[in-house]
Amino acid sequence: MGWEGMRRAAVIVALLAIAFFGALWIMDWIWPRVPPGGPPALSEVPPLDAVARSSTIVVPVAIADAAIRDALEAQAPRDLAGKKDNPVAQLLSNADIGWTVHRGPLAVAGRSDALVVSTALNGTMHITGQLSEAAGNLTGMLGGLIDRNLGENLQRLTGKTIDQRADFRGTVTMTARPTVTANWRIDPNLNAQVSLADASVSISGVPLNIGNEVKPYLDRAVSEQVSLLQGRVRSDPRLEQTARSQWAQMCRSIPIGGGPRGLPNLWLEVRPTRAFSAQPRFEANDVILTLGVQAETRIVPTETRPTCPFPAELELVPRPEQGRVQIAVPIDIPFPELDKLLEAQLTGKTYPQDGSGPVDVTIRHAALAPSGDRLLISLRVKAREKKSWFGLGAEADVYVWGRPQLDREQQILRLTDIELDVQSEAAFGLLGAAAQAARPMLRDELARYAVIDLKPFAAQAKQQLSAAVAEFARQDPSVRVDAGITDLRLVGIAFDAKALRVITEAEGNLNIAVLNLAL
Repeated sequence: MGWEGMRRAAVIVALLAIAFFGALWIMDWIWPRVPPGGPPALSEVPPLDAVARSSTIVVPVAIADAAIRDALEAQAPRDLAGKKDNPVAQLLSNADIGWTVHRGPLAVAGRSDALVVSTALNGTMHITGQLSEAAGNLTGMLGGLIDRNLGENLQRLTGKTIDQRADFRGTVTMTARPTVTANWRIDPNLNAQVSLADASVSISGVPLNIGNEVKPYLDRAVSEQVSLLQGRVRSDPRLEQTARSQWAQMCRSIPIGGGPRGLPNLWLEVRPTRAFSAQPRFEANDVILTLGVQAETRIVPTETRPTCPFPAELELVPRPEQGRVQIAVPIDIPFPELDKLLEAQLTGKTYPQDGSGPVDVTIRHAALAPSGDRLLISLRVKAREKKSWFGLGAEADVYVWGRPQLDREQQILRLTDIELDVQSEAAFGLLGAAAQAARPMLRDELARYAVIDLKPFAAQAKQQLSAAVAEFARQDPSVRVDAGITDLRLVGIAFDAKALRVITEAEGNLNIAVLNLAL
């Protein structure tokens, strides 16, 4: 064979080699090798049971001293008047002794053990009458009202008409130590005291102590007003009426969606079961009344109309340090959404990531399926032996079992007890000896990286709960509400054939300030 023939033979051999290995390359992509048989059989998973959790809301209601003052201003009379019996009937005939008193603006202030209401009093006593003819002979009968040395003057003034006015001043101080009673009422426990400054009037030279004369009558008049106010507050049903209204609003099913994600619409059922209250505490500018409700919350597949009997008695409890919101909320996550999260975590990644193994295993697809108490991960992998001359690889379906476990600290779902399915053993055998030796590596890498980040779902739940709690703020313009969810934790998981259920516990604050109070 000449040189020309040898060159022609070499070209033909090269072309055949290129065609052969090119065909292998194309077949490797278009017609991958797969292990015999399909995915492993899945065990039946029972439907998720209805979940009942206990949720608690403790609300400090701050009633502003200014609101109490304005309500009392609207109710308390500004003027009082009365007649006094004639203390010197034998001195004055046809006597008319009257008094009027006007109160100033009310001042309301809190102290550690009570609420104090005070006001200034400005009054006038008006005395008219005629000195009797026996006035000169009554000097010894008038006790401390008349100076005995004035007897001669009285005899001279017999029959003269007296018309005297005298002003007096004082204060009224009322303390309130309100308590909540088990029958949904408030007992204000009011106590009032009147104090008057010394003042006197001279009846034709005879001094008369106004304070001593007016105070018993003024005490009686103030006591009557306080008694009326106390009776009105004690019988006021508005605490119970407001509680009944809020109780009825809580007792319902709230739609939480599901349809757009391929699941039936689900409902969050709220059933209040207990109401409690602490006794009021007093601060410099507010009276704090703490109320609380405990409710059962659960997920149900259809809208329900729960029965929530209103408690006949309000349970009285020790005073909590602060208000709180604790709500247990289940979140159902469909498996197709979990597949997206798992794919984002695994697809396109090559293991081992540090490149230390004899074979590189690249994951092309990943999906989850529930089976009994485990999850099956279906992986489409491509294995490439590093010592292959041409860097060729093969693809196969690999199935991995794992048990889901919630990592509360990191808010992620991990798979534990990971093991390859029997059919995956055969798949690795077809991929080659080096790939078969890499099985433990792949298992360990999956245990490390096959995690699902649940924080986005927790953030969404936190946002929805914050919006729901904030609804309180739009109910009454006379009330200011500070509400929000400050923390949400993942505390448990369960799953059925359609979805993974994550149980969350949300914590937050809810403070109510009453700006306007009508008595």
